[in-house]
Amino acid sequence: MMKTHSFLTVLLWSSVFYVVPMTPSQKRTNKHSHSEKITGLSENDGKTLHRTKRGWMWNQFFLLEEYTGPDTQYVGKLHTDQDKGDGNLKYILTGDGAGSLFIIDENTGDIHAAKKLDREEKSLYVLRAKAIDRKTGRQVEPESEFIIKIHDINDNEPKFTKDMYTASIPEMSGVGTTVIQVTATDADDANYGNSAKVVYSILQGQPYFSVDPETGIIKTALPDMSRENREQYQVVIQAKDMGGQMGGLSGTTTVNITLTDVNDNPPRFPQSSYQFSSPESAPPGTPLGRIKANDPDVGENAEIEYSISNGDGSDMFDIITDKDTQEGIITVKKRLDFENKVLYTLRVEATNTHPDPRFLQLGPFKDTALVKISVEDIDEPPVFSRPWYLIEVDEDTKEGSIIGQVVAQDPDIAKNTIKYSVDRHTDLDRIFNIYSGNGSLFLSKPLDREETPWHNITVIATEINNPKQSSQIPVFIRILDINDHAPEFANYYETFVCENAKAGQLIQTVSAIDKDQPPRGHKFFFELVPEFAVHPNFSVVDNKDNTAGIMTRRNGYSRSKTSTYLLPIIIFDNDYPIQSSTGTLTIRVCACDSRGNMQSCSAEALLLPAGLSTGALVAILLCIIILLVLVVLFTALKRQRKKEPLIISKDDVRDNIVTYNDEGGGEEDTQAFDIGTLRNPEAREESKMRRDVLPETIFQIRRTAPLWENIDVQDFIHRRLKENDSDPTAPPYDSLATYAYEGNDSIANSLSSLESLTTEGNQDYDYLSDWGPRFKKLADMYGGEDSDRD
Repeated sequence: MMKTHSFLTVLLWSSVFYVVPMTPSQKRTNKHSHSEKITGLSENDGKTLHRTKRGWMWNQFFLLEEYTGPDTQYVGKLHTDQDKGDGNLKYILTGDGAGSLFIIDENTGDIHAAKKLDREEKSLYVLRAKAIDRKTGRQVEPESEFIIKIHDINDNEPKFTKDMYTASIPEMSGVGTTVIQVTATDADDANYGNSAKVVYSILQGQPYFSVDPETGIIKTALPDMSRENREQYQVVIQAKDMGGQMGGLSGTTTVNITLTDVNDNPPRFPQSSYQFSSPESAPPGTPLGRIKANDPDVGENAEIEYSISNGDGSDMFDIITDKDTQEGIITVKKRLDFENKVLYTLRVEATNTHPDPRFLQLGPFKDTALVKISVEDIDEPPVFSRPWYLIEVDEDTKEGSIIGQVVAQDPDIAKNTIKYSVDRHTDLDRIFNIYSGNGSLFLSKPLDREETPWHNITVIATEINNPKQSSQIPVFIRILDINDHAPEFANYYETFVCENAKAGQLIQTVSAIDKDQPPRGHKFFFELVPEFAVHPNFSVVDNKDNTAGIMTRRNGYSRSKTSTYLLPIIIFDNDYPIQSSTGTLTIRVCACDSRGNMQSCSAEALLLPAGLSTGALVAILLCIIILLVLVVLFTALKRQRKKEPLIISKDDVRDNIVTYNDEGGGEEDTQAFDIGTLRNPEAREESKMRRDVLPETIFQIRRTAPLWENIDVQDFIHRRLKENDSDPTAPPYDSLATYAYEGNDSIANSLSSLESLTTEGNQDYDYLSDWGPRFKKLADMYGGEDSDRD
């Protein structure tokens, strides 16, 4: 409620002029303002004049904001003792808002506020007052500064920093737990009255929460608030100024409070027991079912770990936790057998993985349930006594002999009869067979270890009553070696002896190989055949290391007498039964130098110093044969090309002109070559044969439509090109076809003398002299009788 304030009138006092020192002084008090001013030196007498002191005095001006009266609001009055009331003085106001917000009556000095003022926009105005003599225009009083202060009224309500607040607090929190602090501000003057004094109160949210009236801190008011019962709360807080008294302005805000979860609830199974079943054929890892314990908590507080605590099926089954659904999945851990056990019992436990120690006193955070699993009987395939079989057989075992046996049985209670068979995809040669009744394997063909040392076959066991029930087993058959192969030379030896060799000289070292593999390794013995036990020319020395040396027994050998020696050698092994073979070593007699290097042996050996082997000689012979064949083909092709009447001269490339290298009969010979063909296209249509040369091949000339009626040379050329392109008798290489088609008529007629044969009289060439100097030579040659005689 606005109050009207009275203001003191401005009092003016003056003092008598008096002379003061040159240095002026200025004094101020809180209520009086004194000043003195030097008016200056007179130009006439040079005396110093001192102005008398004048001063303003007033109380501080105050003005209420938001004035709504019908008239302008009166601020105060300016007055000086120089004002005699005769209107000679004029009051002027300058400074903040002078003339717009504040106006002054220049005659009386009354000041009014022209507009409604708002302290929150500007609370203090500084103005300056002057009193001027209207006649002289001089100030009768020095300019003085004064202040107008705007008094506040309660015209602004408190405002919160946010329109809506969001906060959270853990559930089960104690009474007085701080939730959030809200803050409201008031634009009114906090130093003037209670307009800006804010008090907080709660309008909505009791009895769960409370607010501190001075600080705005919201706290819990009830203990053990459970998120599972209620999660969201909406609290309305009011901020009121005037210290909360009646008539004060207020503002409100909303605070949304969420209770966050804590692990205060253990997991609980909805039922105490569960029943599942599984076929006995279920492989390990097969899921049988799911169980779930309920936990009202959320997030990690609701995470559960499942385990099997005890039970007779703890070794046969397992349980895993599905992290997405928080379910326990019961799976098969080992193979089940209906014939051994049909029912299993498990004790499953569900436990929180993140228990809160503050709530452990509420009880154990886990729960258990009983799970029963029944095994279902199914018709199972036969089961072999072993996972695989290994059978060893001597390679000399007779056909029809039993080499081993496989055993399988029906695991079901019915114990169905089983028959056996061999998977022929694993025994394509049908070497092995099996008795279907007892699973005995026997040989159908002989074995050879050197060809196939191992055989891997598959045996199938099938129930007779239900052929769909079958199983397979691998059988590995190892062929044991027997000494059934004789040793032989390891390589083909090309042995020679020098004609100048000495007795006891080593000319060759031989070794042997054997396809058999004795358990103690190979051991070979070498000796000459009994018929050559004492060979006069060579001897065999066993080196006891599976090699033997060939030694000479005499000095000197003659190639002319005996060029080649055959030395039979027997090779024995040491296995049982002992095997032996005879290998013949061919020894050639060769000419050597003093160092023993071979120079020549025979016609074949003459090439040996050049480093040529038998393979190289064969390659050289093949190359020679190929070259001969190429020469013969080239000669035949050349002869055939000579017979063809094609172009001989490289310089003459005209089509249809064949050079015969013979001289024609001049103009009288019209059969050798008809030049009229070049001018008359119809002449080409006739097929004329040469009388002086008999061609070897007569080509059938293809007739074409006459073209002499066509005066278009370009069309003529195009048709001739088309005829040559489609002519099967054309030469098989690139050639040049020349078509000298002159046309039907010529304005200047023909100048050629080739057609002179068609005229019987002399022609007149006098017109050549009329053609100008360029044709003078031609006119001299053909013009006149003299030229004819010449």
